Amino acid sequence: MNNGLFARDFSLVVIGQIASILGSAVLRFALNLYVLDVTGRADIFALVIALSAVPGILIGPVGGALADRFNRRNLMVIFDLTTSAIVAFLFVILKTGNASVLLIGISLAVFSVISSMYQPAVSASVPLLVGDEKLTSANGVVNGVGSLSFLIGPILGGVLYGFAGLDIVISASAVLFFLSAVMEMFIHIPFAKRIIDTGIARMIVQDMKAGLVYVVKKNPLVLKILLLAAALNMLISPFFFIGTPYILRIVMKSGETLYGVGMAVAPLASILGALSVGLFTKNMRLATLHRNLAVCALAILPMSFAVTPFMLARGYWPPFIIYFAFGSIYVFIGTLISIFVITAVQKETPNELLGKVMAFVMAIAQCAAPLGQALYGLAFERFNTVVYIPVLLASFFAFAVSLVSKRILK
Repeated sequence: MNNGLFARDFSLVVIGQIASILGSAVLRFALNLYVLDVTGRADIFALVIALSAVPGILIGPVGGALADRFNRRNLMVIFDLTTSAIVAFLFVILKTGNASVLLIGISLAVFSVISSMYQPAVSASVPLLVGDEKLTSANGVVNGVGSLSFLIGPILGGVLYGFAGLDIVISASAVLFFLSAVMEMFIHIPFAKRIIDTGIARMIVQDMKAGLVYVVKKNPLVLKILLLAAALNMLISPFFFIGTPYILRIVMKSGETLYGVGMAVAPLASILGALSVGLFTKNMRLATLHRNLAVCALAILPMSFAVTPFMLARGYWPPFIIYFAFGSIYVFIGTLISIFVITAVQKETPNELLGKVMAFVMAIAQCAAPLGQALYGLAFERFNTVVYIPVLLASFFAFAVSLVSKRILK
């Protein structure tokens, strides 16, 4: 097997991911901005974003079942070609003047569904394209591509939308998805055809059930990792992404430039963590993962100190520097933990179940995240004059998850 990090097939997967994920990030940002411009209402804007994500979360396990039953290369090609066709259709509708907020919302929901089925195929393919000794680094590269797109997508989408208009953004995205599909046609992913002895719908239901049974009953370790991932996504990860915009804009009263600088810290730290994961996770073990979580909890403590009245009275730069210096450490270590946990699940799971199991992991994690976002949203609103309290709460949660992980993963 051609299984190096720079092997042809894995390199093509990464290049295809760059085109596909970047195209999706640019398109989503521009369409969301278009909805806000057309309606001028924050409630409709937020509702479109929230509701369009729900179908993707619900349909994710179906994508996992498909990834274990059909050729994963072909699935990636089909998903990207389908997205390209839908985007091209949206372009035609927009040019005829028949675009509406409802149509944009439906399109975003469809993109969410396709993306949720696309990712299990990629995650389940990586272990087949690289050796076990390179799997963590390979997952780091895939994660880094996602983080880089998260950083560049809104910037590129905003620039194109502002200077060229939505037409150019949509047409450019359609081209990116098409190029991704063409690239993926040349990938060879090992595939053993499985006999389909029942209807497609029944087969998918049976496969999803098999994946769920494996997670819940047959491999307790995967179930423990799944619960840990859900706890991380609900209690720890949302803190930075919900609290930081509020702290920057409302508490520190940052201007547009410094707000942008602050919001770029997380994706940059995530990219750095993803690209250096092979170096820093060599000595990581599930049994000692609680130590890394404890370091995350410790990193949050100075962040809470940075937003105390005492520090805020010292001027703008001292709290800004302290908050983001330790915030970057927090995000960096969190990225390492996330990639390490994904790799552990991949190594524990048989290939014929990998797509389904990874889909369940992603679905549970995605379902947990909105709960955490709502929790921190309420906490920052309730303690808006003493914002260090929600930050301390995040540190407490991180310590609690660390103690639980020490007990269940020993």
